[in-house]
Amino acid sequence: MATLEVTEASLAPTLEENDIVFVDFWADWCQPCKQFAPTYEAVSDKHDDVVFAKVDTEAEQQLASAAGITSIPTLMAFREKVLVFSQPGALNAAQLDQVIDAVKELDMEKVHAEIAERENETAASDGGQSKDESAS
Repeated sequence: MATLEVTEASLAPTLEENDIVFVDFWADWCQPCKQFAPTYEAVSDKHDDVVFAKVDTEAEQQLASAAGITSIPTLMAFREKVLVFSQPGALNAAQLDQVIDAVKELDMEKVHAEIAERENETAASDGGQSKDESAS
């Protein structure tokens, strides 16, 4: 599968419609980005079950900012709309394959359970603070 250029408008639908999405944040002036691009493209051809997206940080500055991109290239991986990997820097093909395999092997029931537990703990601690404040 070839890489797909995504924008602020198309990223959410891309995540909604696909189980696994990798996103490469890059810019034309970035030499490491240019070195990583052929690797990313070649690996994308080996994994038909994964969407390989690219975001041009120059054209999509708001999206890059919202994603917290401070260094490029940055690679992010989403599984079932959950960010499960984010790392700046170019990877070689073997490293990228390792990340892809790790993302595919994730136990998403466990990931979703951990997220729900963290959200419950946050809600409980927020609720506890407001009770303490109202008791004062």
